[in-house]
Amino acid sequence: MKKLHLIGLAAASVLALSACSAGADTTAPAGSDALTPVTVGVIPIADTAPLYLGLDQGFFEDEGLDLTIETATGGAAIVPAVVSGDYQFGFSNLVSLMVANDKGLPLKVVNSAVASTGDVTSDFGAVIVKGDSPVETLADLDGKTVSGNSLNNIVDTVMRASIDRLGGDSSSISFVEVPFPDASAAVENGQVDAAFVVEPFVTAAIESGQRVISYGYADFDVNLDVAAYFSSAATVDGDPELVTKFQAAMKKSLEYAQANPDAVRAIIATYTKTPPEVLAKIVLPKFPTEFNVDAVTALGEAALKYGVVETAPDVSTFLP
Repeated sequence: MKKLHLIGLAAASVLALSACSAGADTTAPAGSDALTPVTVGVIPIADTAPLYLGLDQGFFEDEGLDLTIETATGGAAIVPAVVSGDYQFGFSNLVSLMVANDKGLPLKVVNSAVASTGDVTSDFGAVIVKGDSPVETLADLDGKTVSGNSLNNIVDTVMRASIDRLGGDSSSISFVEVPFPDASAAVENGQVDAAFVVEPFVTAAIESGQRVISYGYADFDVNLDVAAYFSSAATVDGDPELVTKFQAAMKKSLEYAQANPDAVRAIIATYTKTPPEVLAKIVLPKFPTEFNVDAVTALGEAALKYGVVETAPDVSTFLP
């Protein structure tokens, strides 16, 4: 059974996001028991394409799961829904999950999700400015206003680290929260001096005449894992069979996405209103099935350095 819902997205956007609902199929796979309902909360961006592909390809049905995808603007909305049990699984950047871990929230990372391309000249996450902006590098952002989709997460953490490494002063920057779909417009109208966005909004910004001054994830670490799928401790401990089935379906989905970039671009068109000419040009991330422990460790240390967490996570227990 394929279901897709949409919640809480920013309305004002040149690239407004929408959800598509596949036709219901109440027939379980041959020889299987009734499908187990499972809800996953995600951000509808290029990063989450494997989940949509897994639904489309039947990988979740193969594992006996009846998947519903719920969408939101960021991990701040998804985490509470997972903790409360409204969602069985969620998608969030790793720093937000580190913050949750640091605060004692009962969350467990269960799957890798998305990682940097490893190319500092072409990645799926970037810092954009107006075409005529005097800002040329991250070090030029001192005293400026910069947006991310949420605060005290991976966006401002990796930016602070790179800015300071380049000789800038990240403590002088005002970070503000602007949803990814609205960020390019915020740059263009002068609401912010720069914005960190991810695909398909990077390419859309470039197409509109804006410039990239940093491919932020790759600039921090070319092997950076950016996000993960997670669940509550209650689900992990209380229903390990469900978690194992979800992990198996996600592994198939990630492998399929990595091997089929054209399918990734096509599926993105079903849950975002991205023009075909933009989809053809977007930079796709890597979709790994394993975490890069060294990069996640460095990310945790940066989160500690910039006061995002009080204690860096022990990756031996933080990661599955």
